Amino acid sequence: MRELYVQVKPGSSKESVEQLEDGRWLVRLRAKPLEGAANNALIELLSRTFDVPKSHIRIVCGEAARFKKVLIQEA
Repeated sequence: MRELYVQVKPGSSKESVEQLEDGRWLVRLRAKPLEGAANNALIELLSRTFDVPKSHIRIVCGEAARFKKVLIQEA
């Protein structure tokens, strides 16, 4: 199981995932933080980036915050 500490920037002009020097991940999303749209977009983008099914990705802390703890169960 992989544990990621993610800083999300919703409403960006492009989507990207990059690892910062301190080990955290910066994720830019086009989706706005309305009704869980940004969280859904985060899971979808991480799924493509790490090549795992969306069902293997869980936000365990910070669902309503920009800083999140995400668990990825690797197949």
